[in-house]
Amino acid sequence: MESRLLAALAVLVALTVRWAVSLGPYSGAGKPPLFGDYEAQRHWQEITFNLPVDQWYFNSTSNDLLYWGLDYPPLTAYHSLLCAHVAHLLNPYWVALNASRGYESLQHKLFMRVTVLVADLLVYIPAVVLYCLCLRDVPATRKISSLFCILLYPGLILIDYGHFQHTYNSVSLGFAAWAVFAFSFGSDLLGSAAFCFALNYKQMELYHSLPFFCYLLGKCLRKGMTGRGLILLLKISVTVLGSFALCWIPFLTEAEQIFQVVRRLFPVGRGLFEDKVANVWCSLSVIFKIKNILSAETQLLLSFACTLLSLIPTCIKLTARPSFWGFKLALVSCSLSFFLYSFQVHEKSILLVSLPVCLIINDVPLMSTWFLLVSTFSMLPLLIKDGLLMSYVITTLAFLLACGTFLSIYEKTSEDALKLKPFCVSVRRYLPWFQIPGTLIRLSFLASLLVMSVLTFASAVLAPPPRLPDLFPVLVSAVSCAHFLIFLLYFNIIHLWDDNHGGNKKKIS
Repeated sequence: MESRLLAALAVLVALTVRWAVSLGPYSGAGKPPLFGDYEAQRHWQEITFNLPVDQWYFNSTSNDLLYWGLDYPPLTAYHSLLCAHVAHLLNPYWVALNASRGYESLQHKLFMRVTVLVADLLVYIPAVVLYCLCLRDVPATRKISSLFCILLYPGLILIDYGHFQHTYNSVSLGFAAWAVFAFSFGSDLLGSAAFCFALNYKQMELYHSLPFFCYLLGKCLRKGMTGRGLILLLKISVTVLGSFALCWIPFLTEAEQIFQVVRRLFPVGRGLFEDKVANVWCSLSVIFKIKNILSAETQLLLSFACTLLSLIPTCIKLTARPSFWGFKLALVSCSLSFFLYSFQVHEKSILLVSLPVCLIINDVPLMSTWFLLVSTFSMLPLLIKDGLLMSYVITTLAFLLACGTFLSIYEKTSEDALKLKPFCVSVRRYLPWFQIPGTLIRLSFLASLLVMSVLTFASAVLAPPPRLPDLFPVLVSAVSCAHFLIFLLYFNIIHLWDDNHGGNKKKIS
């Protein structure tokens, strides 16, 4: 009973922080003609409410695709339609076709913020609560600590409740969390269905798709492809096909409908990356203008090859030796590989890496906390642009304080705590002197915090040189990218050197 009360208190605090952030500004407020992501979501409600399904993704006089045309999967569109019906009941002008473009009012802002909160309460928060409360061989206080820290992760709060990203990230990430939760109990079919819903809400969930595929394939191979493994594979296939068919029913009437939706979901013409994103291509473009030197086709092939090479090791390991712990690590490594190397990446995609990192925060608290702080910092230029600097500073400090207090991150710097002992033992066979001192890890963490603090101050207060107007956003992206490359190496090491036993002690029952 005490655990439930503490969990309820953690959720209440998290909701309070979320609502406090939502009182601030949002993307594109008062900035015609396109306004921002807030207007994109409002416009999708307008389109789905007033037009028949077969016109949602097609350009027409009533649906100008150049004005925030719908470019997310069917579940996002259905969610917009549901919100639109509620909006129409409250004020029909909020979703009036064409006439409502750029509509802004305090009442409508309250409505839009509430839709995010409701989605969070229905999908994301319950998944996180159950995941944490069902951790095996973990003290009750530790479960609540993990829950509290995950729910206070500032990156997701600032984007969904501040910036107002034009999909509700908590829905797609929530479905993915439900899938991980289902897998922890061996419910492969429920997990597969939940992930299909995540993928049909936001196509960027493809970042997580390979670990799901490899984990399930590995389980089928282990059971034997001539017996129970084959039966499991058939069940999973039917579940996936059925889940996709359920989401796509209105669009299965004509082939052109399907092709048009797919074209809208994967607009490769947008380019290698958007804005100042903390990935390899944006960082390299500072000295090597990839977009100007290489053709779009070459950029696409290069990004595909680098992404594939980066994620192959962890996928092979997961397929050959499937374990739930390895599955969670593969989710981190693969999604981070996609973020660093794939085509058409924007800064908010780092949230897809942050979710699986949140799910292992109890296992590797220092490195998870460190990553989550960097992931939020990597979006600093966007947050400053939206007027969310104060919200960023306060939520980040609150998260760091919570992790330091409840997860004791500064004490978790030994080889065992970092899950690096198998790797270090292997290295010491050839280099007996090799050690990873805890003091070095703590100093590196503090140095990283200092660099991020200095860049945050400089970005907020100092004016860049006239010849280098993008100096601070570029530095933020480059520093974040350097961190992410180190994290990619770290998470790959602990997965590839894991013996499938030591890392699995603390998992879900």
